[in-house]
Amino acid sequence: MTDVLELLRKGRMFRASGDPSGAARYLAEAAEHAPHDRTVLTELALAHFQSAALGKAEGVLTTLVDLDPSDGYTRLLLGRTLSRQSRHAEALPQLRLAAAITQDPEVASEVARVEARLTTDRVTTGQEALPPSP
Repeated sequence: MTDVLELLRKGRMFRASGDPSGAARYLAEAAEHAPHDRTVLTELALAHFQSAALGKAEGVLTTLVDLDPSDGYTRLLLGRTLSRQSRHAEALPQLRLAAAITQDPEVASEVARVEARLTTDRVTTGQEALPPSP
């Protein structure tokens, strides 16, 4: 099966039915045939994220950021992926960019949550406090 649209449709169907791992199989095949298709890659990243394949999600999201650095949603998802791996210091710049691009109050709340988590992590480990946001 090499029809990218059919693979995308099946991947979305599996994701919608609560099977992100099944979705990822179809979407990964679609991405092989359309490696620069942002829709396919976004769906694949979401499937990986939802199935807790965070390393794979990060790889796809990094590709998406390279394809379009101004995509706020991609940066938000990359920040959440990094944060979910407790890589808060790496997540924060992505989330701040997402907040600046989208101007979405929910994204700004995500930034504040990760800033607080990073501050807590640093206090716990005896590191310096987080520098203020620009």
